[in-house]
Amino acid sequence: MLDAPKNAIYCSGKKNVNEMKDLFTGLITSKTRIRILMRLFLNPGGNAYLRELADEFAVSPSQVKDELSQLSAAGLLESEKQGRQIHYRANTRHPLFPELQSMVHKALGMDRILESVVERLGRLELAFLLDDYAEGKDTGIIDLGLVGAIDTINLADLVAKTERYIGRKIRTLVLSREEYERMRPVLEKRPLLPLWISDEVPQRQRGAA
Repeated sequence: MLDAPKNAIYCSGKKNVNEMKDLFTGLITSKTRIRILMRLFLNPGGNAYLRELADEFAVSPSQVKDELSQLSAAGLLESEKQGRQIHYRANTRHPLFPELQSMVHKALGMDRILESVVERLGRLELAFLLDDYAEGKDTGIIDLGLVGAIDTINLADLVAKTERYIGRKIRTLVLSREEYERMRPVLEKRPLLPLWISDEVPQRQRGAA
């Protein structure tokens, strides 16, 4: 399993069982709610407004509004008015935040890939998402960056199995530490979401990841 301090997701125990049950019931019956949670909980540093989400999901604004209202009422989302729009973001202080973010990571197969790479496929230093999924957009093509000495042959087999499991395409960018340092100025101009950082990587060398 992955090391805890920066990467692990913890459960908050029995105190939120009833709340979790109510939430899961809603998830089963609402694809829009699932997509909102994936959009905002994958990258909790991002935010989105109603019309943006409606256009992205190709659903009516009223449908998105209902889901945003319910998630906000449950305390899972925070909102802030910016100009004429109300922007929503994940409430990272909510006791269910770790569980929901863990669900999103598992739905995308990220936990499966990272654990296998760390345990069996070489020495992983950095892992990060690029572009759409770094912004929380579930477009169907996941761009995953891996830095370190990675067994690319077995990685390809792992990626193929994970793609079948999650129903999405995964494109991997495998770099050595030297290649990453050369490409970092370009990578930092793209949306980038860190997923895993080895304790062996000095703080001053971590850069965007």
